[in-house]
Amino acid sequence: MTPEQTGPGQNQHADGEPGSGPTNPPKSAAAAATFKKGPRFYAILVAICFVGMMTALEGTITSTALPSIIADLGGGDRYVWAVNGYFLAMTALQPLQGQLANVFGRRWPTIISTATFILGSGIGGGASNMSMLIAGRVIQGVGAGGINVLIEIIVCDLIPLRQRGQYIGMIFGVIALGTALGPLFGGLIVQHTTWRWVFYLNLPIGGVALVILILFLHVKYNQEKTFADKLTQIDWLGNVLFVATISAILIALSWAGAVYPWSSYHVIVPLVIGMLGLVGFMLFEASPRLAPHPMMPLHLFSNRTSAIAFILTFLHGIITIWALFFLPVYFQGVLGSSTTRSGIQLLPTILALVPFAGLGGTLMSKLGQYRFIHGAGFALVIIGFGLLTLLDERSNTGSWVGFQIIQSAGAGLVIPTLLPAVLAPLTEADTALATATWSFLRTFGMMWGTAIPAAVLNNRFDSLAPGRIGDQRVRTELLGGQAYEHATAAFRNTLPSETLKQFVSVLSDSIKRTWQVAIAFAALGLLVVLLEKDVPLRQELDTEFGLDEKGKSENAKDSEAGVDTSLVVEKKE
Repeated sequence: MTPEQTGPGQNQHADGEPGSGPTNPPKSAAAAATFKKGPRFYAILVAICFVGMMTALEGTITSTALPSIIADLGGGDRYVWAVNGYFLAMTALQPLQGQLANVFGRRWPTIISTATFILGSGIGGGASNMSMLIAGRVIQGVGAGGINVLIEIIVCDLIPLRQRGQYIGMIFGVIALGTALGPLFGGLIVQHTTWRWVFYLNLPIGGVALVILILFLHVKYNQEKTFADKLTQIDWLGNVLFVATISAILIALSWAGAVYPWSSYHVIVPLVIGMLGLVGFMLFEASPRLAPHPMMPLHLFSNRTSAIAFILTFLHGIITIWALFFLPVYFQGVLGSSTTRSGIQLLPTILALVPFAGLGGTLMSKLGQYRFIHGAGFALVIIGFGLLTLLDERSNTGSWVGFQIIQSAGAGLVIPTLLPAVLAPLTEADTALATATWSFLRTFGMMWGTAIPAAVLNNRFDSLAPGRIGDQRVRTELLGGQAYEHATAAFRNTLPSETLKQFVSVLSDSIKRTWQVAIAFAALGLLVVLLEKDVPLRQELDTEFGLDEKGKSENAKDSEAGVDTSLVVEKKE
C-alpha cells in the first residue's frame, strides 16, 4: 500500500489495536495543545447547533406538510421524491465532504454547504410546481450532507477526543430535537400559515448561522498547494462510483413499499446492482494504483474497535429512526391522534434522548471509557423495544410515555460515544475521512431504519387482514403494502365502527411485530459490543486544523471589532 492508503493510523499492535491511541502524529500537525474555551468557541458551537437543527427539521417537517403542498402544486405521483430526494442527496455526497475538508480546510466547505442549504430552502419555498420543489429539496440535501459531516469534523478539530462526547451529545441532542419536532412544526405551519414557511423558516435561522460562521470560523489548513494540485487530491472516480452505487440502493429503499412492493423488479434490480456496486467500490478503494487518494481508505476499518464502532453506528442509526418514525404510526393509526398531537406524544422520546446523550458524553469524558456505555445503551434499547411490544389500543398514557423514555434513554447514552470510539485507534490525520464515513453510515442506517419496519408492518398486516377485516373494499385498499401509508387518523375517520375496530386490532398487532424485529437489531448491537475494546482517549489536541491565529482571524483584527480573541487551543510552551 502507498502511504496515502495505509495512512498514519497503522501504528498498531499485533491484535490490530494501538496500545494507547496513535503514537506517531503527522509531522505537519500543530504542536500538542490544551483545550481552552473562549467566545469564538461558543459562537461556533451555537452556529453549528443552528445548522444541525435546520437539517434535522427538514428531514421530517415535510411529512405533515405534503398534503397541502400537493394540493397547491399538484404532481402527487412524484411526492415521494419531495422527501427522498433530500435524503438521497444528503447521504450519497457525505464521504466527498471529508476529502474536501482535508484539501480545502473546514471554513469554506462549511460556509458553502450552509449557503447551498439556504439556497435550496429558498427554491423550495418559492416553488411554482412539483419539479421545482424537488429540485429545491435535492439542493437542500447537498447542503445538508456537507453540514452534517463538517460540523462533526469541526467539533473534532476544536475539542480533545476524551472531552468530545459532552459536546457531541449536546449537538446531537439538538439534532434529535429537530428530527422529532419536524412533524409537529410542519403541522402547525400548515394549520396557521402557508406551507411555504416550512422552507422559508430556514432563511433567517440559516442566515444568522452563516454570518456567525463567516465571522468566527477561521481555521488553519495547508495553503501551500495550488488549486489545481488540491483537485488532484480528490478521489473523483471513487466518488462517482460511490454516488452511483449508493443512489441505486437508496432509490430501491425509497420505492420499496411506497411506490412498488419489495418483490417488484423495480426494487430488486437497483438494490442488487447497488450491493454489487458497493463491493466493486471497496475493491477500487483498496487499489493503490486506481485510488492513490481514497475517499474511504480501508485502513479505517483495519482495527477492531473502529470497525465495530462503524457497525454500531449503522445499527444505532437503524434503531433510533425506527422509534422516531413508528411511534407516530402507533399514535395516529392505533390511538387515533392527529398529526400534531402525535408530535406532542413523541416528546417523551426527546425529553429522554437529550439529557441521556449529555450523560453518556459526560461519563465518557470523566471515565475515559465507552464500551460499558455502549453495552448499557443497547441493553436499555432492547428493554424499551420489548416494552413497546405491550402497547395496543387499550394502553394508557403512563405506559407509552414510560416505555418511550426507557428506549430513548438507551439510544441517547450511545449517541455521543460512537464517533470517539471510531477515532480512538486512529490518528488525528484520519479525522476528516473517518468522520465522513461515520456520518454516512449513520445516515445510511437511518434510511434502512425507515424501510425495514415499513416492510415488516406491511407484510404482517397482509398476513393478518384477510382473516380479521370483514369489509372487502377496505381490506383490498389496505393490502399489497398499503397499510403503512393508511395508518392515519384521517383514514380511521372514514371507517365504520366495526371495521375501525378490526383495522386498529390488525394494525396494532402489525406494529408489535416491528418492535419485535427492532429487538433483534438492538440485540445484534449488544453482541457486537462484546467484541469491542476500550482504547485510551487522547486528552490533548494534535491537529492541523485548529482555529487560526493569523490571517483574517488575527487578534488585531478581532480586537478592532471589539471581539474577545480567546482561542479554543493554546499552544504549550
